[in-house]
Amino acid sequence: MIIESRSNERVKEARKLLLRKERKESGLHLIESKKLVAEAIASGARVVACFVENGFAFSPPESAVVHVVSRAVLESLCESQTPQGVVAVVETPPLTPPERYPAGLVVVLDGVQDPGNVGTILRSADAFGASGVLLSPACADPYAPKTLRAAMGSTYHLPVWQGDLAAELARMKDQSFFALCGDLKGSETLPELSANVALVIGSEGSGVSAEVASLCAGFRLTMRGRAESLNAAVAAGVLLYVVSGAMPRA
Repeated sequence: MIIESRSNERVKEARKLLLRKERKESGLHLIESKKLVAEAIASGARVVACFVENGFAFSPPESAVVHVVSRAVLESLCESQTPQGVVAVVETPPLTPPERYPAGLVVVLDGVQDPGNVGTILRSADAFGASGVLLSPACADPYAPKTLRAAMGSTYHLPVWQGDLAAELARMKDQSFFALCGDLKGSETLPELSANVALVIGSEGSGVSAEVASLCAGFRLTMRGRAESLNAAVAAGVLLYVVSGAMPRA
């Protein structure tokens, strides 16, 4: 049976997941496109349901209930203007920080509120070999549709946590992490880094909060032009390149 009504109860329940409150309460999120569904499955995430456009070639996982829908119904489940054939409902992994952080480079986001920036930073963190990403509660939802699209599957390649940054950074320092933050008032000389680094990226408007900055060494990228600052995601990408290259090899 093809679902052609956007008022269908299953469709309405899935559409609620476009809202952060509903995602948090249900422990579920939506993903769009065959690529992202494949990334989620490969990571071990449980796909609960799939809404597949009538006639679209797609092999759903055994765990998923499959609903064949019209184009109009599929569009009602997407934020993007060009849906790519399938929307899936996926269980969200717990965001609780680990008892012990994995060794290497952990990216820490302090109040980065734009979903596109959070997703892009997740993708860059993945590309430069970060062992995880820690977000403050004020950050954009890492499982919002726009964040997931910007991350291009990287959300499922590395662990993502959320917690109180001051408390978590204190714990990380107890676990031999060197805390470094991007800071427009910081030094242009990169300090000597350990094998474990927590790299803090501040919010788009106000940067790293004073409480978090007090726990970190500040580092400022050298900029030779007249721009006062960089977009948060661009700054994160440059910092990841610089810091990952300067960390001692295991």
